[in-house]
Amino acid sequence: MNLKAVIFDLDGVITDTAHLHFRAWRTVAGEAGIDIDETFNAGLKGISRMESLRRILCHGGKENAFDNEQQQALAQRKNTLYVQSLASLTRDALLPGIRQLLHDIRLANVKTGLASVSLNAPRILSALDMGAAFDFCADAAQIARSKPDPAIFLAACQGLGVRPQEAIGIEDAQAGIDAINAAGMLSVGIGDDLRHADLQLSSTTELTWRCLSGFWVDKHQPDRAR
Repeated sequence: MNLKAVIFDLDGVITDTAHLHFRAWRTVAGEAGIDIDETFNAGLKGISRMESLRRILCHGGKENAFDNEQQQALAQRKNTLYVQSLASLTRDALLPGIRQLLHDIRLANVKTGLASVSLNAPRILSALDMGAAFDFCADAAQIARSKPDPAIFLAACQGLGVRPQEAIGIEDAQAGIDAINAAGMLSVGIGDDLRHADLQLSSTTELTWRCLSGFWVDKHQPDRAR
């Protein structure tokens, strides 16, 4: 079976805006009388905005302190702060090795996709000057269920016209790894604290086309032998 697509998460794989998310959430949480730190924020990786807010409110013992309209306002306040901070992003904010990897994948005639729960994905890609780097981008607007549900990776596969079994997914969050595995794709985890990734790498500096193509061949060696 040939590899036909590589599908990337955005935050923590293509670029790292975790610190921008943290600053925005910390401000909103503080205004709600809740204190969060970077350790807590790490648990929000790959989680949708409203689910992140729910976890913050539960963390502060205020899960019933705000009605739905107030929660929507808090989530919008966070997004406004985050979007304002995106002005600091430039093409230099790509993580190490990513630009070369995307170039090499295209040379190999393999499709590239993005699977991000961020509604700000188009804005981020534009700031990074990477809008044309992906053949298809699936975002939260196209799905009803967030990671760890596989819906967004399945949507990316459908948009690229490939079967999940013909694709590799790359994530830095546990919810994302779980979503990739549930979709029936091979999973690559970026980070040392992830579980159940088919291939685990410490950072994007190890993420090369040679690494991915070799990984694919190794995983399908039994099929070749038959």
